[in-house]
Amino acid sequence: MRKLLLPGVMGLTLLITGSAQPQPAKNAEEDVLRKRAEAFVEAFNKGDAKALAAFFTADADLVDQEGHHIEGRKAIEETYQKFFSQAKGAKLFIRIEKVRVAKPDLAFEDGLTEVVYPQGGPPTAGRYSVVYVKQDGQWYLTSVREAIAVPPNNVDRLQELGFLIGSWVEDAEKGGSAKAAYSWDGNQNFMLSHFDVTMKEISVAGGEQWIGWDASINKPRAWAFLFNGGFAEAVWTRDGDNKWKIAITGTQRDGKKVTGTNVFAKIDEDHLSFHLIDLKLDGKSLPDAPVIKMKRVK
Repeated sequence: MRKLLLPGVMGLTLLITGSAQPQPAKNAEEDVLRKRAEAFVEAFNKGDAKALAAFFTADADLVDQEGHHIEGRKAIEETYQKFFSQAKGAKLFIRIEKVRVAKPDLAFEDGLTEVVYPQGGPPTAGRYSVVYVKQDGQWYLTSVREAIAVPPNNVDRLQELGFLIGSWVEDAEKGGSAKAAYSWDGNQNFMLSHFDVTMKEISVAGGEQWIGWDASINKPRAWAFLFNGGFAEAVWTRDGDNKWKIAITGTQRDGKKVTGTNVFAKIDEDHLSFHLIDLKLDGKSLPDAPVIKMKRVK
């Protein structure tokens, strides 16, 4: 049913206010438009097709993300009626990303939308752009265009660490070797690392690490899960052009607390090093670890 409803509904539901924090208005008309959008959401969540159609101009048109074109207020109302008859109780949420009043009677809005269905299953989502016109002192929707909603990613924010993508191995002697492999997650919001330390081809340590972007501090943050049940969290702080100081706080399997700093350096595109210093176990200082140098596996 959801597939059949998308052509008529997703294009129509791209207009409404969402759960995000509202941005400061540049003028009073932006506040009016946001309140207008709130009223639209209210009408949608009541399942009132006639009230929803009244938000559009008589000759309004919209194109959904599948290319279906719906023209006129009457056709819009009929589409909503059909939708609500099959999905009673559907709820609408939207995040308005930008509102711009271009002229006293012309405005634009962009954002993201989501429709949650009462029968369960995944919600439908989209990205939208709408055009408002002002007629007889009221704002009306006159044009709606929808596109597929692509999840946001952190590629740009983590681009300085992008050189890590690939496989790495330690330049080691005496049979010891550290290995690590980095890749993006499906939506490119996190970098995933699988690491392993072997002695004479026997794994003696290892685990998995996730590196993401912490918008609250504008720095990369990492979470590590060790093979023996220990775990750690770390914050990356840039220290020069190609060096980072990584502040680590961890908990061992036995509950003891570990803190330290990993001095991480990019030597060139194919070589890097890291050096664990200022190590403490339950507050007691430990010797610094030796510098580890690694090279990219071609």
